[in-house]
Amino acid sequence: MSWSKLKQQLESFLCPALFGRVQYRATSYRYLPDKAGQCYITTDKKNVFNMSDTTTSVKWYQTELEIKNDPDIQIPISHDEIEEVRKDTKGVVPEDRLQIIARSRKSSAYAKELLSAQSSLSKSDFIVVANKFLSISIEESVESNDILLNVLALVDRRVGKKRMLNMTEKMKFKHPIVQYFYELRLSTL
Repeated sequence: MSWSKLKQQLESFLCPALFGRVQYRATSYRYLPDKAGQCYITTDKKNVFNMSDTTTSVKWYQTELEIKNDPDIQIPISHDEIEEVRKDTKGVVPEDRLQIIARSRKSSAYAKELLSAQSSLSKSDFIVVANKFLSISIEESVESNDILLNVLALVDRRVGKKRMLNMTEKMKFKHPIVQYFYELRLSTL
């Protein structure tokens, strides 16, 4: 499918409040066949979703330690997770340390998931993922671990207000770019 046709189809699924604000862009190099083109997403004419661009406001993490030390990432822990740590340590660890251990375990798992999502995004091709988005259900796109599928689903008109409000807890564990588009969409409700 040509880029113009794909762009037209993606834009036809934009929610009405974001139409004109969110745009899909692509560059290509006609006279440099060895240089690949890039696809990116702009919001209010600002490039917000292009992994190779370091000027965007979204942070792309390089290491697990960066994620664990980022004060903006809040990782809630449940009572069940604390109980699991208590079982693993056979009850010899003080109560306040149980919470620290549980939070550390959960942040390590979150960091690994976030880094793997970023690395798969950098290898993937925007057009391939966009075609996949157009061929699968909106539920699959929302539940997917693929960052780009999540972004495309969040700006989609088929995701309604009730579903958006029910996703608040899930969004805490998503990549910052997914959280950015979630906040953008919430601002239009």
